[in-house]
This record gives sequence, C-alpha cells and structure tokens, in this order.
Amino acid sequence: MEASAVAPGKRRSSVLRVASLGLTAAVVVFWIMFLRPVSLGGPADYVIVSGHSMEPTFHTGDVVFAFEQHSYRRGEIVVYRVPAGEPAAGDRVIHRIVGGSADKGFVMKGDNKTGIDPWRPKTGDVVGQARLTVPDAGIVLLFMRTSLGIALVAGMTTLLIVLVGGTTRSLATPAER
Repeated sequence: MEASAVAPGKRRSSVLRVASLGLTAAVVVFWIMFLRPVSLGGPADYVIVSGHSMEPTFHTGDVVFAFEQHSYRRGEIVVYRVPAGEPAAGDRVIHRIVGGSADKGFVMKGDNKTGIDPWRPKTGDVVGQARLTVPDAGIVLLFMRTSLGIALVAGMTTLLIVLVGGTTRSLATPAER
C-alpha cells in the first residue's frame, strides 16, 4: 500500500501512538534522572507528612520530595532517619535544623513544636533537604495502599484497556478482503 493511500485516520492514529510513546519515554527518563528514590540509587526521597509538628509549613497528607545534598546547614528543612540505637531507630522525620553540626549531630525541631527533638542526626542520617511539596497527595497515595484502592486501580486499568486498547481486526483472509 502506498503512503498516499493510507487513510488520514490511520495516519493520525499512528502519529498519536508515536507521540504517546515519546511522552511516556520522556517521563520515565525524567523520573530516572531526577525523582528516582534513594533506595533505588536516585537523588530523591518522598515523605508523606503525618502529624502537626511542621505546620504551617507542611500539613498531614502533604507529600514532600527531599533531595540529597553534600552538606546541610541551620534553617534547612530536612528528612532524616532516627539514628541507630535510639528509640524509633530508622523512622523518617521531617524537621528543621536549628543548631548543632554535621560532626556532633544536628539539633532538630518541628516548626510547630516548642521543644527540640531528642535525636541528633549526623549527615549520614539525613536523607535530603525538603524542596518540593505536593499538598494532600499523600491522602491519595495512602488510599491506593488499601485493598479498595488496589481494586479500584485494577478495575479502572481493565476498563481503560477494554475501551481504548480494543482495536478490532478483521478475521477475513487477505483474499476475502
């Protein structure tokens, strides 16, 4: 079949598929380069805020992106892991550096708290500096972890595949067409 004999609808469909594939590839590359979690060797970590200690800066349900840095200083909001050997060791906390040092440990405090944190994380305990916030996105992510959320995603995916992916092909042999 000659290129000029291809129906305009098929040509448009082909262009849309290529554009869709290109956009998907660009999003994946962007994620790999800039938003891949630390646990996968990337520069970012994601935290769903829980509690009121960082209000009015952050609220329960906000998703905060934290990015690794070489050093941290007073005034920065960081995500850190409670140091090993301490109660709640390994838990992630998002608070502001209010003093201390990388060698002796940072003094941490929530913006909405009167007292400082009992832990003194060092640079190795800090996951990254908070740089980007998506308000209330954590509520959706937490819902997606429930059985109902998983079932809803599976059902919507199946419906989308049936509605969009269902191109009908003729079962007729080439001689019959």
